[in-house]
Amino acid sequence: MPGYQDDPSKNNMYKIRRQCSFVAMRAKHFLLICVVAVFAACRSARVATIQPASVGSIRFHDEYIIPHAAVFNGTRVGGLSGIDYDATRNNYYMICDDRSYYNASRFYTADIRLNGYKIDTCIFTAVTSLRKPAGDTFRLKEADPEAMRYLGTKDLLVWSSEGEREIKGDKKLLIDPWVWLSRRDGRFVDSFRLPANMRMQATPSGPRQNGTFEGLGFADNQRTLWVSVEEPLYEDGPRANINDTSAIVRFIKFDVATRQPTGQFAYRVDPVPNKPNPENAYRINGIPDILPLGNDRFLVMERAFSVGIKGTVIRIYLADANGATDVSTIPSLQGKTEVQLIRKQLLFDMETMGRYIDNVEGMTFGPRLPNGHASLLLIADDNFDKEEVSQLFLFEVLP
Repeated sequence: MPGYQDDPSKNNMYKIRRQCSFVAMRAKHFLLICVVAVFAACRSARVATIQPASVGSIRFHDEYIIPHAAVFNGTRVGGLSGIDYDATRNNYYMICDDRSYYNASRFYTADIRLNGYKIDTCIFTAVTSLRKPAGDTFRLKEADPEAMRYLGTKDLLVWSSEGEREIKGDKKLLIDPWVWLSRRDGRFVDSFRLPANMRMQATPSGPRQNGTFEGLGFADNQRTLWVSVEEPLYEDGPRANINDTSAIVRFIKFDVATRQPTGQFAYRVDPVPNKPNPENAYRINGIPDILPLGNDRFLVMERAFSVGIKGTVIRIYLADANGATDVSTIPSLQGKTEVQLIRKQLLFDMETMGRYIDNVEGMTFGPRLPNGHASLLLIADDNFDKEEVSQLFLFEVLP
């Protein structure tokens, strides 16, 4: 079994996967009945529905730290920007946003063990390279992986890349963002059709650099895929700023069977809450992930960061797209007061937890907790920076 170890110089081994054993019975038929019963019970527990029928509030329970610069199967663990739970296998997929600087673009499979209302441990069990249509791995900057979800109806993975928009004088590097379907071995299967307004441009139009497809989520029994854009398109107005409520981003709705977009809907992000230091330094508020709750309702995560302020501000909203205007044929959302936005209501502000919150980028519903309530797990991307932390947070979903 592959070991999960910290920096090679420390060579610390982590917990080994527990194994079940059965005590032999004299009566062979009774042994068979016992084995079948235990297997059925385990399978039933693993495939239990995890998406809650409703979300009234969430309650924080635990935090777990994944060691910085850990090495697994020759790859550097970090940049964990998306997480999804596979209930049929009782494991998690964590996509890594390494743009092939350290290792080829990849995702990890992990066993996150809960003990009651605590995270007991996180064991990495596999690392898989993402593949281009021809079967080769990605070269430097070709992919910027950000989100991943498991499509259980097809036993496939859907994942997004933010693309690239690098303009330096006469040198231009333009790579469109994408949403692809892949097998669990990382090999390409198909792509979702990119709307024209989501293509990278050398002029100040279309998506912003590092501000495109950060969030993914299935709805309507996995017949619909929602994709959230992190920051406003150039045409839709300015980025989020201090005391500025004008930043509007788009959600794209896809038909999973045809891979075609069926609509776009507008969502207003909050102003940046903290002034940077110095005041003209970088600041951002955008959407790093979404988690559908039925056909047109979501958990939406907003993440704000300002230079000079330690940590990030993470707020989770309940959002509802019922009645929202399809804006796919509207080139610019600036000044469009007639557009009905996706409605939102604050569900949880992580600042109320009274602890350090790093660059949280991903969320997923996990297995049921001992009281039958759904669990919600969040993961932070450490950007491969020794000053940042790969955090896992465990919440309980209250009806």
